[in-house]
Amino acid sequence: MFNLLSILIGLVALILAIPSAIPFLGWGNWLVLPIAVAGAGIGALSRSDGGRNFCLIVFVIATVRLALGGGII
Repeated sequence: MFNLLSILIGLVALILAIPSAIPFLGWGNWLVLPIAVAGAGIGALSRSDGGRNFCLIVFVIATVRLALGGGII
């Protein structure tokens, strides 16, 4: 159950991360990062690793995009 919840949280984070890839909307990644970390934490409580890994991938994508934009843009 935790794995499914983690995947759903990861999907919400991914949906929020997609528009944040547009220039001048990169600040949205600051919203995505805590959501992805929460999903990874919930995924760590489950027996399987799929949800946790998915949230960590979304976290890495948002972090790289944030770093490319200089942290704000």
